[in-house]
Amino acid sequence: MSQTYDITLRISYRYDSPAAAHRAMLRMLPRNLPEQQLLTGRVTADPAPDYRLDDVDFFGNPVTELAHERRLSEIDFRFEGRVRRHRTTVGLDLSSGLATLPHEVAQIADIGQASPHHFLGGSPRISHQPEIAAFARECVSSGMSALAAADAVSLALNELFDFDPGATEVTTTAIEAFRARRGVCQDISHVMITALRELGIPAGYVSGFLRTIPPEGQPRLEGADAMHAWVRAWVGGDTGWVEFDPTNAIRVGLDHVTVAHGRDYSDVAPAKGAIRTEGSHETTHYVDVVPV
Repeated sequence: MSQTYDITLRISYRYDSPAAAHRAMLRMLPRNLPEQQLLTGRVTADPAPDYRLDDVDFFGNPVTELAHERRLSEIDFRFEGRVRRHRTTVGLDLSSGLATLPHEVAQIADIGQASPHHFLGGSPRISHQPEIAAFARECVSSGMSALAAADAVSLALNELFDFDPGATEVTTTAIEAFRARRGVCQDISHVMITALRELGIPAGYVSGFLRTIPPEGQPRLEGADAMHAWVRAWVGGDTGWVEFDPTNAIRVGLDHVTVAHGRDYSDVAPAKGAIRTEGSHETTHYVDVVPV
């Protein structure tokens, strides 16, 4: 089973004082993966850049680097395209046990983009947190499989957190969100990644889109008004990577379209860069995901 989506993402900046020497790195183009294909689409900027380079980063994410050498009072980044998403299922639980997973990871010599070694230790937005570690241990039991443990943590976080777009900012840390028990998909995903790594389960961050219009008779998912975030966990060689949406207490499926994989948000931010300007600026995001 598959579903095709027409997707629009627009990120706009307005500067109180015209900005000079603008540089940006964009991760807005959906990935081509076994479970999804980018059928059409391109990332654009208005005004057009003086320099552009389309590349792929270490984790395999499409990256667009842009530069403007003239003064700008506003700039719009946009992705418009069509993506086909296929249903993925995990059948029988063939994942490793929590007790044996660290040994299995240690036997892996590969350090490529999908290697679990990159997703176990600290990363720019994830660090050792004893409070989250204690919470994670309370979610699991001895003899539990890595897949069951990840499911348990995802469900527990969904019950623990209130989805509140006004409670946190993009710079909010995982422990701050955990203590507040409130936040958005980025916060909940960072807490889940921290919890899984504390259990010895390699875990990473996924940015992407959610279906805007739910199937008939089903509730609208939280996080559909902006770019969404969820978690991928490596649960053993036989099963590999499995993706979880703790914000909505579900496994990732047809409603999700992947843009980028990383260790945490710092690896997958849709737009980041540098400008030379004075005063403040205003940022707006617009997302539309429409089933075809």
